Amino acid sequence: MDLPLIFHPNSDILQVECTPLSTEDIVSEKVQTMIDNMIPTMYHGQGIGLAAPQIGTTIQVCIIGKDAFPKKVMINGKKHDRSKDLILINPVWEKTARRTYWDTEGCLSIPKIYGKVKRYKHIRIQAQNRLGEPITLDASNFFGRVIQHEIDHLHGILFIEKGKDIYKVE
Repeated sequence: MDLPLIFHPNSDILQVECTPLSTEDIVSEKVQTMIDNMIPTMYHGQGIGLAAPQIGTTIQVCIIGKDAFPKKVMINGKKHDRSKDLILINPVWEKTARRTYWDTEGCLSIPKIYGKVKRYKHIRIQAQNRLGEPITLDASNFFGRVIQHEIDHLHGILFIEKGKDIYKVE
């Protein structure tokens, strides 16, 4: 089931710090159903990632679509099935190198607006999966950019706040 998207500037929910989930909450039917519904919502909107605040829920859950994956994704040292989207719950990231780069970003919650955003090129993410298990993965380039963008949503940060050369496409 597609969920309604929240659009900026129509709601302050996009700029709220989201609440971490307990393992008990993660495995609850309510959260599992929300995750199941977030996936088609992301694809219906032609997105490559989606965070819970974008559907009006202020919890630390985001999805990274499989189209953002590089050729190989390793989670906890094991190859991730590239046919499955990546669910990140309570994610935190840290840079693993100092190199940054600028590239163009957009957002399902800010339609037709784009801008250049500076992001770290290489990061390490620690999170929980949808079973509540801890996961660790490294991400670089576009994959890392998408993850940083979605985690920003969980902290109430929109790409337009970090961006430059913001423009609208009709």
